[in-house]
Amino acid sequence: MRRRARVSGRISGMALLQILLMFFPCPVSLAPDFTASAYAAIISAQEFARLREQMVKTQIEKRGVRDSRVLSAIRKVPRHLFVPETFRSVAYMDQPLPIGEEQTISQPYIVALMTELAEITEGEKVLEVGTGSGYQAAVLLEMTKRVYSIEINPKLAEFARKNLRKAGYSRVRTIVGDGYQGWPEAEPFDAILVTAAPDHIPQPLLDQLAEGGVLVIPVGRSRSVQTLTKIRKKEGEIITERSQLVSFVPLIRKRGRLQ
Repeated sequence: MRRRARVSGRISGMALLQILLMFFPCPVSLAPDFTASAYAAIISAQEFARLREQMVKTQIEKRGVRDSRVLSAIRKVPRHLFVPETFRSVAYMDQPLPIGEEQTISQPYIVALMTELAEITEGEKVLEVGTGSGYQAAVLLEMTKRVYSIEINPKLAEFARKNLRKAGYSRVRTIVGDGYQGWPEAEPFDAILVTAAPDHIPQPLLDQLAEGGVLVIPVGRSRSVQTLTKIRKKEGEIITERSQLVSFVPLIRKRGRLQ
């Protein structure tokens, strides 16, 4: 009886696998004792890839992001691995999501827009202020292999490191520190992206921007609405372009005061 039960279980498992593969074709070869959790992993990976592609087409391309390298980067990075598990099913929706510590992962379109505005080319050195969950840093690593990221909250910094390792982006250099002060030991930077909003443009970040470099930063005194601003350093001069209204969490400084 025990032997029959085992054989029967295996046959039903294989039958289930055949049914699943009719709807979710998989190119890999599968062992006869492939488990139900492994079936789910395949389905999840393919479903997340489908949702990611849909996200790019409907949320990002339709809103005007055209840089092919940015679109490719967004397509590659598994956003669901950068949110808490309770939010993975909605990771590709058109909205920011909480990641703990009163912080959020930005809306996918905003991540793509900021990356496009930064005009990053391969080989450039990029600084991100506000690592958060690590998602923006992962997207940047798809653009160039020289990515530095600062997070003031130690718990979020550790959360980001774990997410980056799990998703295969451990080459991002991360530290815990005051992002307002930048990363002077690693300057200059060809691009700087700030993922939280100060009420003015931090002078240390301007100082650390390389000649010809671009700073992308939300700026505003309101805690709910700021202006996404693009700044270019050209021949020592600061050229400012305003992009659009956005809503970011405030930039927190080390002394505990919002700026």
